[in-house]
This record gives sequence, C-alpha cells and structure tokens, in this order.
Amino acid sequence: MKIHNAFRLGIFGGLGVLVAVLIGGAFTSLATILTYIGAAFFIALGLDPLVSWLESKKWPRWAAILTVLVGVLGMFVGLVFAIIPVVIEQSTKLVNQITDYVSTISSLDAFFEQIQSVIPVEIVDVRAAAEEALAYITNPDNLAQIGGGVFQVGVSIATGIFAAIIILILTLYFTASISNIKRAAYRLVPRSRREQFINISEQVAQAVGRYVVGQVTLALINGALSFIFLSAIGAAYPALFAFIAFLFSLVPLVGTLSGSVLIVLTQLLVNPESMSTVIVAAIYYLVYMQVEAYLLSPNIMNRAVKVPGVVVVIAALIGGTLLGILGALIAIPVAASIMIIIDQVVVPKLEEK
Repeated sequence: MKIHNAFRLGIFGGLGVLVAVLIGGAFTSLATILTYIGAAFFIALGLDPLVSWLESKKWPRWAAILTVLVGVLGMFVGLVFAIIPVVIEQSTKLVNQITDYVSTISSLDAFFEQIQSVIPVEIVDVRAAAEEALAYITNPDNLAQIGGGVFQVGVSIATGIFAAIIILILTLYFTASISNIKRAAYRLVPRSRREQFINISEQVAQAVGRYVVGQVTLALINGALSFIFLSAIGAAYPALFAFIAFLFSLVPLVGTLSGSVLIVLTQLLVNPESMSTVIVAAIYYLVYMQVEAYLLSPNIMNRAVKVPGVVVVIAALIGGTLLGILGALIAIPVAASIMIIIDQVVVPKLEEK
C-alpha cells in the first residue's frame, strides 16, 4: 500500500513538474507578445488621466476618448511625416560625413591628434587603438561575424518598427476600453473586498498615469532645450540630436546621462575642428543634468509618484536587469504601486495585530 501511494505521488508530482515546464515554455514563447501588451497597457494608463481631465471639463466620455486617440494618432503621424524625415536626412548626412572624414588620411591623422590632445597617451593610445580596431575589421576571419552583426542590426530595426506599430494599435484599443477592462477585473473580486480593491487599483492606475505624463514631460523639455541650444551654438545636426535627447530621456535615471554622452562624443567626431562647440555642449549637458536632477525631476515626478530616491534607484536597476529598457520604464510606477499596497493593506493588518 505504501509503495502504491508512493508511486501515485510520484506520478502526480511528475505531471505537476511537466505542466509547470509547459507553462513556463509557453510564457517564454509569448514573452514578446506579453511585452507588447504590457507596454501598450502601460501607455494607456498614462493616457487615462487626459481622458479623466477632459471628463472633468464636462466632456462626454466618448468625446474625451476620441479626442485623446485622435491626438495620439496625430502625434504619431506628425512624428513620421515631420520629424522622422529630418532625422533621417541628418542621419544620412552624418554617416556620409563620417565616411568621408575617415576615408581622408590627413584628416584622420588630425583627428587622432585632436583626440590625443584631450586624452593622455598614458591612459589610451588613440592611434594604436584605432589600428587594432582596423586590423580586426579587415581580418577575413571576422568579416562573417561583422556581416552577421550588421544583418542583426537591420533585423532589430525592422522588429522595432513592427513593435511600435503593434504597441500603437494595442494602445488605441486599451485606451478606448480601459473602463470596461477595469470593471471586468473588479467583478472578479469578492464583494466584501471589492470596495478596497477598487480604491487601491484606482490609486495605482493614477500613479502610473501621472508617472507616464511626468516622464514624457521631462523628455520633451530635454528635447526642446537641446534643439534650441545646439542650434544657438551652431552644433551639427541639432534636430537629430534633439530627437536622441528626447528618446534617451524617456529612460529614467541613466537615460539623460547616456544621451548626453552620446551627443557630445558624436559632436566631437563630426566637428573636431571646433573644440569650443564641443566643450560648450559638454558644459551645457552637465549643467542641464544638475537642473533636471535637483529642480525639474523632483518638482514633476514628486507630484506623480511619491517614491523615495533609494527606492527609485533600486527599482530601476531591478527592472532594467529583468526586462531591459521596458523594465526600467515601468519599475518606478510598479514600486509606487507596491508602496500603496503596503501602506493601505499590509500596514493596517499589522496594526490590527
């Protein structure tokens, strides 16, 4: 009898493990789709405060939703037909300029000397590093790997465009039906706990929405100021680099820093004869990062999500490690949501004990 029970236990245990493996494999296969859905729902929650604001102005809900959706589509179309062509044009010019510059031996020597005048040779021998990189690129054994990498970059760009379109379509659907989704979710909660669940869920949704609006606002400020400043100092390709500043600023914590470093280094590459412009750009971004960190971000984000600074850093690091850029984007509102749940669910229960 004991053997029979042990055998039955082993069978059920093995079946349980098999089912868990199958479910894990299914989630792995659907990871990309689930990421699209999560990103779209995250953006829809960010648009919901706009719908609520229009409703507070006595707009009918259908008119508020329609206005927001038309605005989103208008921004997307404007981005495609107004900003993207300029960015592509300036990107093409940038690539051609870099190609012509590198192909000119004398200018390349001048470039090495210019860089070496800034970086001590004891730290990096620029010419030796460049020769090693050139030897690696021209090595026939590495051509296949380099070609595969270039092909992979092309595939990644195409995948990114496809993902953006899918996320846009899902965002439109979620924005139009987010109230129905909430009501359906609320009905799954027992009636005795439904009121508290609805209260907490609405607070979480508002925190996520305000965070999205705040982060986009910071990115727009960085992009607009970058375009104005780079145009004023005569930097190369201001529209392209302003667009880069906007995109990188969407990523919390490290986005502005990474974008600023990329912009300054690229200016050094395409405009090495005007070191004053590069230095002024570097000083500007150093100053802007301080203004954003100590003035803009606290005033904007503290109104959106009240999360301590250390929690912001830890959440962004964990989210970025687990889910990449998307994880870094959603980490802070997720942390704010967890803090709301702890404050209104866990702590009251502990106080009762």
